[in-house]
Amino acid sequence: MFDAIYKSDIKGISAVSEFIYLGLKKAILSFQQPFYNQAIFIGSIFFLILGLNLIEKRFWCRHLCPLGALLGILSRFSILKRSVSEGCTSCGDCATVCQGNANPDKKEAWRDAECYYCYNCDDVCPQNAVSFGFSGKKNAAAMDLGRRHIITSMAAGVISVPLLRANPFSKSEFINQKLIRPPGSLVEKEFLKRCVKCGECMKVCITNGLQPTLLEAGLEGIWSPMLVPKLGYCEFRCTLCGQVCPTGAIKRLPIEEKIKVKIGLAMIDNGRCLPYAHAKPCIVCEEVCPTPKKAIWFEKAIVKGRNGKEFIVQQPKVDLELCIGCGICEAKCPVIDKPAIYVTSIGESRSKENQVLL
Repeated sequence: MFDAIYKSDIKGISAVSEFIYLGLKKAILSFQQPFYNQAIFIGSIFFLILGLNLIEKRFWCRHLCPLGALLGILSRFSILKRSVSEGCTSCGDCATVCQGNANPDKKEAWRDAECYYCYNCDDVCPQNAVSFGFSGKKNAAAMDLGRRHIITSMAAGVISVPLLRANPFSKSEFINQKLIRPPGSLVEKEFLKRCVKCGECMKVCITNGLQPTLLEAGLEGIWSPMLVPKLGYCEFRCTLCGQVCPTGAIKRLPIEEKIKVKIGLAMIDNGRCLPYAHAKPCIVCEEVCPTPKKAIWFEKAIVKGRNGKEFIVQQPKVDLELCIGCGICEAKCPVIDKPAIYVTSIGESRSKENQVLL
């Protein structure tokens, strides 16, 4: 929106817009406009859930929200209590405004676990018979925890977890080369246990390189973070993703430790690299390499052009010990369609198996 107003260059409006933008930029807005894979897909799910409210109010809260189910179990211990006095005439007005389908008109059969405590029933009651307070006895129907429901739920959980992992991506010997996790990530199995796909690490990534996975980590890992170097590299001295991770799936690393963590390894495609394939001089990957001692070094070579003329070019090599897989070389490679140097997850510090030289 701010970009559109800025480009319109309408006097007065642009000046006000820029003033507001600069204020928001310092406090609220991200470092740059972020772009994410699957944005249309995820956005469609969001608008679908909103649309379901047209069919039934609070559709998400009633039928889908896992937190709501947990709070429903804990509601029996709630401090706030709802009570109905003898003045109730069972007119049913409260049932028409109840958004939780809690049966507020049925007095003793009122379902406390479904109540949102929105106070709608109190507001609409013509007899003023409904009240909420911290004292008194709570009259509510017991939660329906029948044996059949419990057994069905347990069976569904027991069956669903193995099914989520019954795919090639979950094999211990399978390693997805594109699955580059943020620096400080735990071992993959433990990472998937802890990551709640909240997206906080993706929000703070200053290069927009962290993107949500689809099936790169299997169904269990859908929407967990992965680095896509072509879109954005891992900033050498940045530790924001570890700072904001709420579950410890990404460890909070001091800068001195983070700059030594390997998240992958750069590889050179000789068939696309300008000095190798086309006898053209190029030193971009070495120039942008951030490690104190460059992980990319050059070897002088004599190459021939089409006319047979010889050239001396510097052909890049990757030092396996120094490369940390940050991906800046891939992001800045002048061969833009498919970079001549690319990063894969091999060599990552968190895995003893995913190594070039075991």
